[in-house]
Amino acid sequence: MTNDAGAALGIEAARRLAQLGLVDIQPGLTDAEFLSIERRFGFEFADDHRAFLTAGLPVWTPGHDDHPDKASWGWPNWRQLDSTTLHEQVDWPLATALDGIQRGEWPPGWNRRPHDLARRIAKAQRLLADVPRMVPVYAHRYLPAGRGSSGHPVLSIHRLTDIIVYGNDLAHYIDQEFREPQVTVTFWRDYV
Repeated sequence: MTNDAGAALGIEAARRLAQLGLVDIQPGLTDAEFLSIERRFGFEFADDHRAFLTAGLPVWTPGHDDHPDKASWGWPNWRQLDSTTLHEQVDWPLATALDGIQRGEWPPGWNRRPHDLARRIAKAQRLLADVPRMVPVYAHRYLPAGRGSSGHPVLSIHRLTDIIVYGNDLAHYIDQEFREPQVTVTFWRDYV
């Protein structure tokens, strides 16, 4: 069962996205599809993310989804569970964290970093198994998994040391990512 505030937030985010008319949106995911996805990937969607995807499944943004940057996958198509692209997008946060650790980065809360690379990787894999799962929203923008939760900031996870907040919550994120700001200052707006 979802919480009402989370569901309302997800529905509002979906409404804002649909209103922009920039995205192809398919019918929303069914309960059976959510169950299949969550079993396949081993996480549960947060309530706002679930409501967003129930309202409609965004699948493509003309012009933006063709970006050559590997981390710009576009909208995850949750109906293509065997897609290599979907698996890469779901695995990205942990894969990029492990990649950073292989290059010598080490999260400060993990205490001592083993000097031996094989031991470092083994320890990192054990510790990463317990970190909160991140679920792709769009490209390399993620929300934490977790049934019964909602309202988390949307994070852009490009690398372990390149993570920024892209929206205070899912609805705010839609505005930040897709709504063109109206520059009102004279003269300068001509150069934006």
